[in-house]
This record gives sequence, C-alpha cells and structure tokens, in this order.
Amino acid sequence: MRDSSILPGKSLGKQTEESFGIYIHIPYCLQRCTYCDFATYVHTEIMPSQKYIELVKKELSLNKKVFPFQQLNTLYFGGGTPSLLPAEQIVDLITSLKQNDYVLSKNAEVTIEINPATIDERKINAYLENGINRFSVGAQSFSDRLLKMVHREHNAQQTIETLKLLESYKLNYSFDILFALPTQTLEELRRDLDIASTFNMTHASPYCLTVPEGHPLSKDRPLDIEQIEMFQIIHQTLVQQGFYRYEISNYAKPGYESRHNMLYWTDQPFWGLGLSAHSYSKHTPWGTRFWNPSNINLYEKELSQRSVSDSFPLNENNSEILGISQSLTDFCYTSLRLSRGLSWSELESKFGASTLEKIHSISKPLVDQQLLQLKDRCYSLTDKGVFISNQIFEKFTFLKDDFKSDLT
Repeated sequence: MRDSSILPGKSLGKQTEESFGIYIHIPYCLQRCTYCDFATYVHTEIMPSQKYIELVKKELSLNKKVFPFQQLNTLYFGGGTPSLLPAEQIVDLITSLKQNDYVLSKNAEVTIEINPATIDERKINAYLENGINRFSVGAQSFSDRLLKMVHREHNAQQTIETLKLLESYKLNYSFDILFALPTQTLEELRRDLDIASTFNMTHASPYCLTVPEGHPLSKDRPLDIEQIEMFQIIHQTLVQQGFYRYEISNYAKPGYESRHNMLYWTDQPFWGLGLSAHSYSKHTPWGTRFWNPSNINLYEKELSQRSVSDSFPLNENNSEILGISQSLTDFCYTSLRLSRGLSWSELESKFGASTLEKIHSISKPLVDQQLLQLKDRCYSLTDKGVFISNQIFEKFTFLKDDFKSDLT
C-alpha cells in the first residue's frame, strides 16, 4: 500500500544528497545487436533524431521541478549509440540543461557511449569543448567472426582505429568486453584481452552474455565451467594490468571508477531523461522509482499531453513508492555488488539497529561458508561468492511480512 502522505502528482521535492546525476537515453542504433534488450531502434525506423532531441528537451523543461538541483556531479549519455547522432544534437542537450539551471560541477564526470566508426576528430573536439570528459566504448570483441554473429555493425579494425583516435587525444575511456558467446574459445578471449592490453583504457566492463532459453544465441555457448574460467582469465589479466574489481562487472584503475554508475550502487538520487529512462528520488521515506514509456510513440504522446506544473504526475503505471522491505532489498543488492560491501554503519543509519541484526543473522552463515567476508565492519563478496552472487542476493530479499511495523 502506498504511503498516504505522498500522493501521485505531488512534487518529489528538493534533494539533500551530496551527489546527483542525470542520464539521457539516446535510442538510435545502426543495427540492433542480437543480444540487446534495451529500448533502442535502428535509426532509419523511427523519428528523425532532431525531433527526439526536442522531445527530451521538452521533458526536461516540463519536469525540472521534480529534481530542483542546480549542480550536476555526473551526466551520462547512454543508448543505443549516442555517438551516432550529430555532435551538435548532443551539445544542444547540454546547452538545454544549463538553460534549465542544471550546472555541471567543477569536477563533473560527463560520459558518452560511443561505438567504433561513429566518431571522428570533429565530433571529439565538439564533445570536449562542451564538457564531455569520459568515453565508454562498445567494443565487445576483436573477433570479426564473433562480432558478425551478434550483428555488431563494426569490425575489429574499426575498433582499433577508434581506440587509437581516443588515445591520440589522451582521453579517459572505458572498454566493454563481451564473453561466453556461442562457440567462443578461451584462445579467442585471451586474444581479445591481449589486444585490449596494448591500449591505455582506465576502465573495463566485462559482461557475460545473458540471453533467455530458446534465444538464437543460447545454443553452442561455452559450458558453465568454461564460462567461469573465462571470467577468471579476465579477472587475472585485468588485475595484472593494474585494475581492481570495484563492482561485480566493472574494473578500474584507482581513481577511474564510473562515478555515474556509483550513484546507482550507493543509494543516490538520479534522473533519467528520454525513452524508457528510470529515475530514483529519496524524498519519500524509503524512496520513489519512476520511469518513462519504453515505446517511442507512447513517450511522444505522453509529453504532448503534459504542461508545465509544479509536480510530476506520478501514478501506478509510471512509478513505485518503496516500502522498507523493497528499499532494504535494493540497498543490500547494490551494496554487495561493490567491493567495499555492505556497511554496518550505513545500514544502521538508514534502517535502524533491529534491521542490522537481521543482516547479521543472514550474513554469519555466509561468512562461515566463505561466500562473504567481514572487513572494516562491512560484509562483502569473496572471490568464491562472486561466482554465485545471484544465489547470495536471494538471501537478502525482504518481504513486507519481515517488517510488521512497516507503515507503507
């Protein structure tokens, strides 16, 4: 049941957290990858990108009182392929943020996702002149065979050329690695890592292919034991190169962690603009999630029916006001994904001493099994625990009945 003190249509109010970021979704792609389940479209199959940019700008002006911040710690352009758009359209969005009183902090992290062969020197210069200082490269693999299998539009040579271009500017960039693909061998994975190691990336995100049963890519995949070996190879290689695993699927050289993604993992507020974008506010007692339609026509229709007001029209179709059980579940999941782990002091501060005791009772047997470790009053996954993290997270799933005094 919803908290009766927070009604749909009521402003979410001013935030007090130290960090706040905005995510802007760009749903345009050259071609949809076989494994993709994001809200994206082939660029020729939907409205011109300039029209979409105008919709995002309208959403920003309509809803800016939801998050009345004046300073942005992070800004992230994701997709899709944001670099597919003319640089002027990305700059237009940055300008619009400033016009609506969202100012980038002095040390703000501004990231744009790029795919190989979609950027050039002119685009990079436009990005840099307007505050973009971090690039996330959707490389996935240096095997043309595997890239073709998953319908990636670029080839390995284009990836290499794009990385060389980024390095010529001495830029801060991240690199995506996709593994456990059908018929992929350990030798192919090692080759990917060997080539990647010749570049000066500061961040790497290895993703194990995840597709449902019956999906075209579900056949001929490496066995589970081989997938574990692949993950171990990636981990060992990156650690040897000076990276550390700060989150289950993310490695960074010290000081180069993704600050925007850390918002999601450390219970900070964020605002998602654009198609299918999700947001999180902490104004309600245990937080509120809300989101945009994932269909481009519904997104356009919803904005056409809106006018500027002091509130954002929350309803059961686009929002969820969390209770303590949901908030605690989210808090445990995201904290345990991080190498720093689940903090006793942060748990007690937000949820109280009795909840901390619940966490102790769940965690102790997992520590005894060497799936969790206790260090500096934080519970975190061991290397053994990382491989069965989903099973461990299930132990930290809470229901309303677990909190008889839950008023929400």
